[in-house]
Amino acid sequence: MNEWLYVALFIIVGLIIPIGAIAAGFIFGPKKPNPIKESTYECGIEPVGEAWIQFKAQYYIFALVFLVFDVEAVFLFPWAVKLGQLGLYAVIEGIIFVAILVVGLVYTWRKGMLEWA
Repeated sequence: MNEWLYVALFIIVGLIIPIGAIAAGFIFGPKKPNPIKESTYECGIEPVGEAWIQFKAQYYIFALVFLVFDVEAVFLFPWAVKLGQLGLYAVIEGIIFVAILVVGLVYTWRKGMLEWA
């Protein structure tokens, strides 16, 4: 029963922290809004134009491809550290994982999504 006390404590702290942050925002947040407080702050420069501009989707795709290969490195590091202790099944799984990512890279490359034209 003692180990469940830690789980309950973890859940309680996990609920108190976000609820406390939201409550602090309501308590210490601005009470009397005015146009100066609600204006967009851009390093002291008055904002020019609309805030809603359209970005090319290519920037997001480039960032997603970077993120995929960044996450790949995180997943492959522990696998590479224990490679000598792993069996053939784990090695084949790692090869399949890398092959799927290479197929994705070839697809984005062929589509021209990695070009900054």
